[in-house]
Amino acid sequence: QVQLVESGGGLVQAGGSLKLSCAASGRTFSMYTMGWFRQAPGKEREFVAAIMRSGGAPYYSDSKGRFTISRDNAKNTVYLQMNSLKPEDTAVYYCAASSGWGKLSRQIEYDYWGLGTQVTVSS
Repeated sequence: QVQLVESGGGLVQAGGSLKLSCAASGRTFSMYTMGWFRQAPGKEREFVAAIMRSGGAPYYSDSKGRFTISRDNAKNTVYLQMNSLKPEDTAVYYCAASSGWGKLSRQIEYDYWGLGTQVTVSS
């Protein structure tokens, strides 16, 4: 079992930045690919970014370079730095862990999920 707890969400003006954190506990953090997803009101949950076990080869949905995912395996934490935020980035952001391999961008590929953190971007 892996427990995931997100933090760092909040209210920010358009153009601002937030850094989300996801702390993991339980099984060895470095064994998992870590991902971020988000769900806006009335919409399906969508993939944002993921990073592989060693921290290499991060990959993203179409955030046009505004988001950066990173991880610190020594701290069992994955981060999502979000810059130039837009009102359409408003959503609940979820951290997820996968024991799978390769580029994992589908919800079904992830084994464990956090409860989410709200990000609200005002115009």
